[in-house]
Amino acid sequence: MTAPIGFTVIDKPAGLTSHACVARIRRVLGTRRVGHGGTLDPAVTGVLPIAVGQATRLLPYLPGDKTYRGVIQLGVTTGTDDLQGAVLSRKPPPELNRISLEQALSVFRGSISQRPPQVSAVHVDGERAHARARRGEVMDLPARTVTLHRLELLNWDPAQAQLEVEVHCTAGTYIRSLARDLGEALGCGGALAELRRIEALGFRADQAVPLPEAPEQVGAGSLTLLRPELALPHLPQRMLTASEQEDWSCGRRLGPDPHGTPPADAVVVISEGGRMLGLGLLDGEGGLKPKVVFEARG
Repeated sequence: MTAPIGFTVIDKPAGLTSHACVARIRRVLGTRRVGHGGTLDPAVTGVLPIAVGQATRLLPYLPGDKTYRGVIQLGVTTGTDDLQGAVLSRKPPPELNRISLEQALSVFRGSISQRPPQVSAVHVDGERAHARARRGEVMDLPARTVTLHRLELLNWDPAQAQLEVEVHCTAGTYIRSLARDLGEALGCGGALAELRRIEALGFRADQAVPLPEAPEQVGAGSLTLLRPELALPHLPQRMLTASEQEDWSCGRRLGPDPHGTPPADAVVVISEGGRMLGLGLLDGEGGLKPKVVFEARG
């Protein structure tokens, strides 16, 4: 039986960890070689890219940007920077309208310095910050540079002191931190009320399917694996001749492509029949060094 390989996109439900979704896919597909592209907190819903089989080795080469749609609650601070955590303080927000909110949001657009939440997946001395936080430790987490390519105010509800935003950002951006920092800038505190990821690693919400419950759902419109090359449209391709394919399958370096290869760090390698054979890295001489080899021999 051929081992499954490819990508799928799960619409993660609230209440499950990303790891629990991976465990479900492992049971459904009958393989342990399953990984996900970007952790979502249990309360967060939306796009969770799943890699199966040798496609797990391609995850680092997928586009890293993500897009979220969330609701920020002003007037409250919590220990987790969302409404799931213990309330630390409450303070009525100032008089606000869309103009003043746009002004407040403007400082968060572009490249910014952002401090991760105490309850996060950031490593601290070899341990996840959330594990230390649950033991009651308070950590001085260093700020990191992230980029918010787009931060759009979708709606402002003054009665509830809630604003809805859409954020297109680089990997490693915490929307909980954005909620906290916006509230701090306004002098009233802020916490994330709701969050949904609508794009991740090049996959969109309209491609996502519900998390399957049982093996019989596979391929029945519920969980169809996408060919791995379909997740890498941003990378150039190189088609191999039969002799080059033999060298490739044995892990040997290939000479420069006689047809030329666009400038890129990584190249998708395909057969003359259009089947993906793996992924290579260009060297300084234009040659191609195998990095991920499907069906490797030798």
